[in-house]
Amino acid sequence: MRKYIAVAVTVTLFFLAFLPSEHISHAAGGYGWGFKKNENHQIPDVGKYKEILEKYNAYYADDSGEKVVYLTFDNGYEEGYTDEVLDVLKDHNVPAAFFLTGHYVKSEPELVKRMADEGHIIGNHSYHHPDLTIVKKEKMKEELESLEDAVAEVSEQEKIKYLRPPRGMFSEKTLSWAKELGYIHIFWSSAFVDWETSEQKGWRHAYENIMDHIHPGAIILLHTVSSDNARALDKMITELKKQGYQFKSLDHLVMKNKLPRPIYGY
Repeated sequence: MRKYIAVAVTVTLFFLAFLPSEHISHAAGGYGWGFKKNENHQIPDVGKYKEILEKYNAYYADDSGEKVVYLTFDNGYEEGYTDEVLDVLKDHNVPAAFFLTGHYVKSEPELVKRMADEGHIIGNHSYHHPDLTIVKKEKMKEELESLEDAVAEVSEQEKIKYLRPPRGMFSEKTLSWAKELGYIHIFWSSAFVDWETSEQKGWRHAYENIMDHIHPGAIILLHTVSSDNARALDKMITELKKQGYQFKSLDHLVMKNKLPRPIYGY
């Protein structure tokens, strides 16, 4: 635990070092995304966060009861496994969302183009990956629009409407600002420590982590830097389809929530 805390602090300080002081807001009141895991295949409890997210039309799961799954990946840098992930998604005709940083877009333009060309959603993970809860509104806007411009330069996707905040940090201010700027926050209801490239534990570890906590309406967060994920993905998709799950895009989730609910009785 101390190791994870030290890493988080180091990463945060690293990114803050590149932000001019006029962009830093010290009264953010931010939260770190988290939830209580369960193995009974139900949407995890997020406590007070649920009410906050609903207020600003943000999502962490699909609570309709439909047996659907939404695959999402965060991409900050490349380790050589994204092509393999895209191959599996293409073979199974499964849509996904890839939340990218500026570094990833600039260093891997061909992969970004492939994501868009193959029908996947490209989401905004900010350009420089700062904690958005401690920057001012103008800086947040710059971070998001710079990433959107970079994606448009290398792919056919000109607009981005989904945002995953770096490190899952958010506040009512950032939720409100994002909504005002036309973005929809997407959090997650299933994830595990998969990003430590030197501590991969084999494909079965990734597979079992996903399957043990799967539930109808899951938004699954994975990282393509994980060799375990790349090797487990085919098996996971195959098994979930056998169990009756359908893989949908985030557009499906958002559009059905815009439809009027049926009214029963008089």
